[in-house]
Parts: sequence; structure tokens; C-alpha cells
Amino acid sequence: MMSNPPNDGYYEAYWPRAARQQRTRQLAPRLATLEGKTVAQLWDYLFKGDQVFELLEAGLKARFPGVRFVSWREFGSTHGGEEKVALAALPARFKELGVDAVISGMAC
Repeated sequence: MMSNPPNDGYYEAYWPRAARQQRTRQLAPRLATLEGKTVAQLWDYLFKGDQVFELLEAGLKARFPGVRFVSWREFGSTHGGEEKVALAALPARFKELGVDAVISGMAC
């Protein structure tokens, strides 16, 4: 015969993650339109981003004829061994290229 456990079925639990290391930042304001804007495409070279970006670009150009794109080919992969270096370089590169917005994608 089993006796009742001394903890009455309740156990202490610990949060498996460390304390938050960075404060949440406010998001940048949305652009009212993409007309006349420059949009950078970032890709991690996984899944089918080359095909997806082609479709996105065509659809956005139809909706905003004055939008300009900077291809993912310009930036290289945003994933892998050099990821930290690649991501750290993006703000300066965006400024140099006059980027107003970014589409970043996409792995499953």
C-alpha cells in the first residue's frame, strides 16, 4: 500500500532560463508607405528564400512602383559561423545603402 507523499503532490520548480540580459526596446515606427523607399532583403540561405524574395519583390513593386530593393546577395548569409560579425555590420551597411526598411527571412 502506498502512503501519501510528504509533499502532497507539489514540487518546487525552477525557471530554466537565466535572468533577462537586455531590456526590451521600443520598436521603430512603421513606414506609412514603401513608395520611394529602399528595402533590404536579408536571408539565412536556408529554405527557399531566393524564390520567396523574388515573389515578395514582384508583389511589392506592383503595389508600390517606386520601391527599390537591395538584394540579399549584397549582404551574404545572416546565419552560421560568421553570424555575429555579419549582423554587427548591418547598421553601417544600411546607412551606406540608404535602407529604409528590411525584410529578414527565412528558415522553417
